Amino acid sequence: MNIIVDAFGGDNAPLAVIEGSAMAVRELGVKVTLTGNEKIIRDTAESHNISLENIDILHSDSVIDIHEEPTEIIKSRADCSMAVGLRQLHEGSGDAFVSAGSTGALVVGATFIAKRLKGIKRPALAPIMPSDKGYFMLMDAGANVDCRPEMLVQFAIMGSAYMENVINVKNPKVGLVNVGAEETKGRDIEHEAYIKLSQCGVNFKGNAEAREIPDGNFDVIVTDGFTGNVVLKLYEGMGSYFGRTLKGMLKSSFISKIAGLLILDKVNAFKKKMDYSEVGGAVLMGISKPVIKAHGSSDAKAFFNAIRQAKQCVDGKVIDKITDSLAVLKE
Repeated sequence: MNIIVDAFGGDNAPLAVIEGSAMAVRELGVKVTLTGNEKIIRDTAESHNISLENIDILHSDSVIDIHEEPTEIIKSRADCSMAVGLRQLHEGSGDAFVSAGSTGALVVGATFIAKRLKGIKRPALAPIMPSDKGYFMLMDAGANVDCRPEMLVQFAIMGSAYMENVINVKNPKVGLVNVGAEETKGRDIEHEAYIKLSQCGVNFKGNAEAREIPDGNFDVIVTDGFTGNVVLKLYEGMGSYFGRTLKGMLKSSFISKIAGLLILDKVNAFKKKMDYSEVGGAVLMGISKPVIKAHGSSDAKAFFNAIRQAKQCVDGKVIDKITDSLAVLKE
């Protein structure tokens, strides 16, 4: 299995990418192809004593910046490390692609270079989020600000296929983000999506109010990209807030410090569950092959887990499962 990785995407590239890739080669048994400036990659690996065994390098001179228009990836930046990797993915030289670069550029590039799955209207950004009962997939987390009801149905089908075949959740429960539990709540898009989700064959459990999302009663949460991105950012912010607050409380007095030592393992377990680097990244669902968007501030561990996540998608035949589910829906 060959995982193509954008060596120059993210705040800590290329060192963190190279370290994470080398770790994946050793521990996961995959082959990695890094895209980017070959000299810089080799010099960085040599200066940090990192083995490039089973790691190929595909040279690219440029990098698309997060401040550039996403469409530049198919215009003036068609030779950037991200575009080169996506082109290799489309041409069959790799099984999956990982990048921590510009989200917008990745969505545009994956859509127009790697191509969408047949029948998919729009790809969706789908991070794996922690809950009381494990994890759930949020779709869409920002790829599409405006969505149509039928797009939410496709999100539910794709998310269910991922959760069942990668996370091993049997018959995943699907929830629709809304302002109330009643079927009549929400905007026209929620009203129409509710009806369509009830009829499309997924295990739809109704509306999900925002306060219910962390409870873990849903395995797949679907909504438009604007709402989903707000949910994602609030989730991340609240995790940081709770961490800071708890740390402050446990340092506030001598007794608190003693108590902190007694529950240190529980605190560390909480931090680990909320840590994005433990999961890897968000899946860009709806593309013809697995594409993983790693967090922009990913370290070596996060890149390793993003590559592991890509491998799981390939091993779980997620793309095939989505294709089969869409075929059944059309029938």
